[in-house]
Amino acid sequence: QVQLVESGGGLVQAGGSLRLSCAASGRTFSNYAVGWFRQAPGKEREFVAAISWSGGGTTYTDSLKGRFTISRDNAKNTVYLQMNSLKPEDTAVYYCAADTHYYGGLGTYDYWGQGTQVTVSS
Repeated sequence: QVQLVESGGGLVQAGGSLRLSCAASGRTFSNYAVGWFRQAPGKEREFVAAISWSGGGTTYTDSLKGRFTISRDNAKNTVYLQMNSLKPEDTAVYYCAADTHYYGGLGTYDYWGQGTQVTVSS
């Protein structure tokens, strides 16, 4: 079992930045690739970014490249999502998910966190 807890969400003005954290506990974290997803009200969950086990590989949804950066610190069992130049359309609940397979995008991740709310005001 891997437990994931997201943090760092909140209310920010358009143009601002937030850094989300996904803290893991349980099994050896470096054995798991991690993805970030988001779900806005009334919309389907969408892929945001993913990172491989060591952090050497990263993938982003095209529309967010250049604004969002995913990284990880395996010594701290944590994956981060740095979000810059935030827009109101970035408002959503953000989730992290982990799996031993690096999907580099959508996939059947085994473990999910509870999510953290990000609200961007105009």
